[in-house]
Amino acid sequence: MLGLPEHVSTCLFDLDGVLTRTAKVHAAAWKQMFDDYLRDRAGHEGSAFVPFDAVRDYDEYVDGRPREDGVRTFLASRGITLPEGEAGDDPDRETVRGLGDRKNDLVLRMIREQGVEAYEGSVAYVRAARAAGLHRAVVSSSANCRDVLAAAGIEDLFEARVDGVTIAEQHLRGKPAADSYLAAARLFGVDPGGAAVFEDALAGVAAGRAGGFGCVVGVDRVGQADALREHGADVVVNDLSELLDQR
Repeated sequence: MLGLPEHVSTCLFDLDGVLTRTAKVHAAAWKQMFDDYLRDRAGHEGSAFVPFDAVRDYDEYVDGRPREDGVRTFLASRGITLPEGEAGDDPDRETVRGLGDRKNDLVLRMIREQGVEAYEGSVAYVRAARAAGLHRAVVSSSANCRDVLAAAGIEDLFEARVDGVTIAEQHLRGKPAADSYLAAARLFGVDPGGAAVFEDALAGVAAGRAGGFGCVVGVDRVGQADALREHGADVVVNDLSELLDQR
């Protein structure tokens, strides 16, 4: 059914890049924040400025991870360690939370200015899943998940949401750990084997594989089909509408 194994009763969808065209917005916000920080740091140290790569660095260190994890992971790749900081840190502070808040401020501004567009193929797929009686949840590392769903006009298509707020409240490990997807499956009382994960991020695909889910669908928006398979995708499509052809 819908390109999924027959025993799958639940669909768990990532947000950015799977349901909505916001992955590029996030990548742009991360690049602006990190480039500003790295440029200032290089100026103070008298070292060369090496910019954040909005494709390679974003895919490898940031995409799909909770905000602070993305900050830590990328900085570690550059040999940089910063204090954690406090919740509600001023975005100007040179801490993990401060840099994360700078990025969040940027992405919220971009979303307000540019709006949010959902992928038509994904919306059609979710509606088909609903018509088929499959459970549906959004699983995102973003603390802005609900606002993005509402802005895209698709919030009503889902029965549940596990997002950055949930991750913080329940002290879940972020992707590539499977915690957030496992939490979503529990909301429906299904074992991981009875649920399918839909992800475009390498960390998210790895989370689906680590959790032992019944099917991991990799959504290739940026030409990384091989990498999605290497990280654990059972099926790779360019758009979820391709799965509708398999009914």
